[in-house]
Amino acid sequence: MGTLNMLGLAKRIGAKFLLTSTSEVYGDPLEHPQKETYWGHVNPIGVRSCYDEGKRTAETLTMDYHRGAGVEVRIARIFNTYGPRMCLDDGRVVSNFVAQAIRKQPLTVYGDGKQTRSFQYVADLVDGLMALMEGEHVGPFNLGNPGEFTMLELAEVVKETIDSSATIEFKPNTADDPHKRKPDISKAKELLNWEPKVPLREGLPLMVADFRNRILNEDEGKGNK
Repeated sequence: MGTLNMLGLAKRIGAKFLLTSTSEVYGDPLEHPQKETYWGHVNPIGVRSCYDEGKRTAETLTMDYHRGAGVEVRIARIFNTYGPRMCLDDGRVVSNFVAQAIRKQPLTVYGDGKQTRSFQYVADLVDGLMALMEGEHVGPFNLGNPGEFTMLELAEVVKETIDSSATIEFKPNTADDPHKRKPDISKAKELLNWEPKVPLREGLPLMVADFRNRILNEDEGKGNK
């Protein structure tokens, strides 16, 4: 509904419209890595469907307004992104691991930890979005870092960065959790002249410094009450 409202506004005032879509439009992919031409493999009635199908419908609406009403649009499919100033408890895997390690809690891994994700630093994403808006191509464009990590590998990088003595706690996996995520970014490289520059081992310490500062301040606040 938000996308529909904003597309109506863009049409009325002649604005350029950016849809920040998601790698979740690919669902639990049967193609690896995922190209923009892949239509996806999504359960329409599962627990994640409201998000996956909501974003897929937002892409549909965006393209309909572009074709039918001449609205100038851009579509970015954003893969996992991390960085400073994220919510401490937003449930995303990088924030979870970082906050848990700083708080000396076990790192929670769902399932066997062999599912993969690709993590891009926020500054790389911002550069990609700016290149998309400044260029003349509608998209969709995958914006993500092709460096692929299993959840267990990510947990090890977090342990190396924060606390090598941190432990891992396994919990049952959530339904319809995608097994693999890795963007094919050749289209963005070719048409936007964009690719991510910050590897996980360089970006993660920048996020950790910010999280550590906020978590320690939060703990001091609790001590004062």
